[in-house]
Amino acid sequence: MGRLPENFLWGGALSAHQCEGAYDVDGKGLSVSDVLTGARHNEDRIIHEEVMPGYYYPSHKAIDFYHTYKEDMKLFAEMGFRCLRVSISWTRIFPNGDEIEPNQKGLEFYDSLFEEMLKYGIEPVVTILHNDMPLHLVKEYGGWTNRKLIELFERYCVAIFTRYKDKVKYWMTFNEINNMLKYEFQLLPYLSGGVVLDEHLEDETVIYQTMHYQLIASARAVILGHAINPDFKIGCMAGFIMNYPETCNPEDSIESNKTYKKLYFCTDVQCRGNYPGYALAEMRKRGIVLEMEDGDLETLKQGTVDYVGFSYYMSETVSSNPNAEANEAAKKIIKGVKNPYLKASEWGWTIDPVGLRLAMDKLYSRYQLPLFIVECGLGAVDKVEDGAIHDDYRIDYFRAHIEEMEKSVDEDGVELMGFTPWGPIDIVSASTGEMKKRYGFIYVDLDDEGNGTGKRMKKDSFDWYKKVISSNGEDLR
Repeated sequence: MGRLPENFLWGGALSAHQCEGAYDVDGKGLSVSDVLTGARHNEDRIIHEEVMPGYYYPSHKAIDFYHTYKEDMKLFAEMGFRCLRVSISWTRIFPNGDEIEPNQKGLEFYDSLFEEMLKYGIEPVVTILHNDMPLHLVKEYGGWTNRKLIELFERYCVAIFTRYKDKVKYWMTFNEINNMLKYEFQLLPYLSGGVVLDEHLEDETVIYQTMHYQLIASARAVILGHAINPDFKIGCMAGFIMNYPETCNPEDSIESNKTYKKLYFCTDVQCRGNYPGYALAEMRKRGIVLEMEDGDLETLKQGTVDYVGFSYYMSETVSSNPNAEANEAAKKIIKGVKNPYLKASEWGWTIDPVGLRLAMDKLYSRYQLPLFIVECGLGAVDKVEDGAIHDDYRIDYFRAHIEEMEKSVDEDGVELMGFTPWGPIDIVSASTGEMKKRYGFIYVDLDDEGNGTGKRMKKDSFDWYKKVISSNGEDLR
C-alpha cells in the first residue's frame, strides 16, 4: 500500500549514560547519572553527591558501547537501520560543564561514532542533553535553577554544532523536557534539570523557573543551529503518555485535561513560540511569577522547532474518584487507576498500541509539524534457551504498535518522519538501573551488577525487525 514514505527513518534509540560506560575515560567528567545507584532488591535508586565506595553505579560500565560501538554498528547495519538516535554526553565535551575550551578526546569520540554510522548509511539523530548534565553544574550552580546554565548550554551547542555540522542533520534539544513537571517522581526533575527535591520539595516556582530556562536554552539552540547550518532539522522531545478518563463522568474528563496540559506545556512553547493561556492562568493561580530578561519572549518566538520528537510506551487512566483503585504496579512512573481493557508489562506499564495512534493524532492536529517517534518499546525479562532468545512477546508488541502507526499515517494523514524503538540493544534501564529489564533486538550478556561477558546475541526479534525495515513496514508477519 506504500503507507510510509520511501525515505522513512527506521532505526533505534540509545542514550549515552545508558550505553557508553567508560565514565572516567579520556577526560570525561561526572554527570548526574554517574552518581545514581542501581535499584537493588526493588529499592529506589539513590542519588549521591559523589561516587561512594560500596555502591554499584550502572552508568560507569553500562554495556561499554564506548569501546564496542563498531561491533554494535555492524549489527544495526545488518538490521538495515536508516538512522540511529544517540545522545552526546555533555561531560565528554565539557567535563565540568563550565570550561571555556572543549575536551578534544570527547569531540574525537563522537567524530568516530558518527563516521562509523555514516559508513553504513545510518543517519545520526542526536539528542543534545539526555539525563546526564554535568554534576559540577548541580553542585556549583544549582543545576537548571540557575540562569547561568543557558550560557553554558549555548557554549556546548556551539562546540557540537560547528564540529558535526557536516555529519549530523537531525538534532533534538532536551530529552523528555516535560518531565520537569512530574516532580512527584523525584528522580525525573533531578535527571532532567539537576533539581534536588530535598532542597526544593514541590516548590513549583522553582520547577516552572527551571523549565523557563530550559525552554530559552532550547530556543537559542534552534536559532544558533539554523545559523550554523540552515539544513539542520532541530526538534523538541517530549514524553507522551496517552491518558483516558476512567468514566464518562465529566469530572473524570476534567482530570484527563489537566494531565494533558502537563504533557503539552513544553511542546506548546517549543512549537508555537509562546506560553499557552492555560499555563499562564495556572501560574497566576499558584502565585508563580517567572523571572525573565528582556528578549526572552522574542527568543521563544524565534526558536521554534522543526519537528516533534516524542516517546510513547504506555497509557494511563485517570479518575476524579479519590477512592478508585490506584495503578500500583507502575506508580513510580505513572499515576491513575487500572484500565480493565489493557494488559500490562512485567513492570506494570500498560500495553496500548491504539494509544499510539491516538497520541499521534493529538500531536499532529495540535502542531501540524512532522512527528518522529523516537522511543517506543517493551521492557521484559529475556531468557536464553539452547543458545537462542525467543522473544515473540516483543515481536507482538512492535507489530501491534507499527500497525497503529501506519494507520495513523495512511488513514489519519499524519506526517511521520521515522520510528526508532528504544534500546535496539539491551542497555541499562533508566527507571530502575537494571539490565534484566531488556528492550533490545540484541541481547547483551550482563546482569544487574555488571557481571557477564558482554557478548552480543541476536534475539528472534532481530530478524523480524530486519524484515520490517527491508519491506518499509509492509511485512509485519
